[in-house]
Amino acid sequence: MNKQDLISKIKQLDGVTQDERAYLINLVNTKKKYGLVWEDKPEDVEEQLRNNLPVLREVVEKRILAPSPLEKAGDEAPNHILIEGDNLHALTALTFTHEGKIDVIYIDPPYNTGNKDFKYNDTFVDKEDSYRHSKWLSFMDKRLRIAHRLLNESGVVFISIDDNEQAQLKLLCDEIFGIKNFVATIPTIMNLKGNHDNYGFADTHEYFLVYTKAFEGKEFGHFAIDETEIEKDWNEDEYGYWKKADTLRRTGQDASRAKRPKGWFPIFITNNNEIYITDDDKPINVIDNVLWPINDDGDELSWTWQKSKIKAEPYNLIVTDARNGGLNIYKKQRPQIGDLPTKKPKSFFYKAEYSTSTSTNHLKEILGSKKFEGPKPVPFLKDLFVIANFNNGIILDFFAGSGTTLHATMALNDEDGGNRQCILITNNENNICEEVTYERNKRVIEGYTSAKGIAVAGLENNNLRYFKSEYVSRTKSLKNKKELTRLATELLCIKENCYNEVTTQYGVKNWTAIFESPIKQLIVIYDDLMIEDSIEIIKKIKENQQTDTRIKVYVFSNGQYPYTEDFEDVAPFVELCALPDAIYKAYQNVLPKTKRDIVPTLEDDETTDENLFNQSNS
Repeated sequence: MNKQDLISKIKQLDGVTQDERAYLINLVNTKKKYGLVWEDKPEDVEEQLRNNLPVLREVVEKRILAPSPLEKAGDEAPNHILIEGDNLHALTALTFTHEGKIDVIYIDPPYNTGNKDFKYNDTFVDKEDSYRHSKWLSFMDKRLRIAHRLLNESGVVFISIDDNEQAQLKLLCDEIFGIKNFVATIPTIMNLKGNHDNYGFADTHEYFLVYTKAFEGKEFGHFAIDETEIEKDWNEDEYGYWKKADTLRRTGQDASRAKRPKGWFPIFITNNNEIYITDDDKPINVIDNVLWPINDDGDELSWTWQKSKIKAEPYNLIVTDARNGGLNIYKKQRPQIGDLPTKKPKSFFYKAEYSTSTSTNHLKEILGSKKFEGPKPVPFLKDLFVIANFNNGIILDFFAGSGTTLHATMALNDEDGGNRQCILITNNENNICEEVTYERNKRVIEGYTSAKGIAVAGLENNNLRYFKSEYVSRTKSLKNKKELTRLATELLCIKENCYNEVTTQYGVKNWTAIFESPIKQLIVIYDDLMIEDSIEIIKKIKENQQTDTRIKVYVFSNGQYPYTEDFEDVAPFVELCALPDAIYKAYQNVLPKTKRDIVPTLEDDETTDENLFNQSNS
């Protein structure tokens, strides 16, 4: 029976409601031929979004700002963001502020070990839960789909995981990010001694998965090489660093003169080991050495480079003595990225500083006591961000935990002069956001005295703003639209990266808010009846403007129209946007339906994760 016949039969069924009939038809239409299948389990935080829209409110007293510009270019410091709240709500809010803007996502989600590390609907999921994997996949699927929207086209995502869900996570990410955008699954040693409590083997490692938004064209970074390695393995000439690479003589099945006749010609070598070739294959000086691509067995082979390349780059070849008393020619390997030698990351990660015990002690030194179990090491995350290969951009971590991601971001900025911005999201269960995530990074920015009494200087050239997620009714009444517009002010500041409020400088209040940064100005008009008054304000802002960028004007409108004609006098130097319509449009792509699909429950339904994952999809 084909799909259309089955759908026709479902339409003719008696004794089922219209909702149940629609569900069954949808089930037929979406059945997979290949991939991961699980039982979708309702989640309370998603149910809240059926009736509410998330917004963000800043906790001003927790704001940390870099020193003033007179002391240290504070206006240029990156604006880091910490959001306290459920990550599904916060990610939804970020679809308005950051869709297509995130350069790197790193997350360390619950590993679903069954040992009180993963909560679903405020209840720990244990090993005996027959829907253990389905709950975890439902949880991750919603969040990763939004994360995919947030990544820009050159973005990269790193996800730490262990064997409990690694196989399922790989299939899920193949579906969301696309299997063609999968880069690697990297085993990482976090505990060299091993966990001897595990069955069969002492566990030493976990993994991180790497995906890109668009595989083609993405260039990954390389690791720097220290001076000792450079001195040991590299040489230097007038063209830069080099080390001996492969022989110029071709090897393998297709290396013969017969198969590659254009690679058969003599190379001449002077007494000073200088290399040259001639068009007529005759030496300039009869005493110069002649080298043909012939191996020790006398086989006539070919050169890997054509004559034109040898003429153009003789400095990228080196002559060495052969064991038979003759000469060999080798290529010079130059640094692949930049002028200094680097090394490509390998598909296996291990450094002593990746140790979980080391990172736990490091966090204890900062906070003065042990308040978090198993934080990720700062050096590990710094290495991931080097691989991501950007100096200026935005890093997102929506399972922020102890806040290592922000710590690593600031530390790497301090080392290489980058201006990376970091966004952290975490709940405040057991006061983790306030007492660990925030407090740790507050001390890293401001400086602290370690548990051993050692003064550690702060990474002062950083701003940190603390937000909490709140809600506005999803019903589109005029009252709710006006409330959403007012409560969205901080979302707009985040979206435009423009936080310095200067409203009072223009002698207005209540109906507008004005913000500025060194490179832009932002005005929010809460009352569309005040547009005429706002025109004069915009003209004053333009007079004080130090750049040619357009002033961002967000204006309340009961519909989609931003009153373009009313702003005609200032049209050349403003960019208009209607609120809250822009927020509704951003959210509509990720919000659940206001009414959940009816899922029929059968009394004899014995479906569990065990038989669900083992069922055939053919």
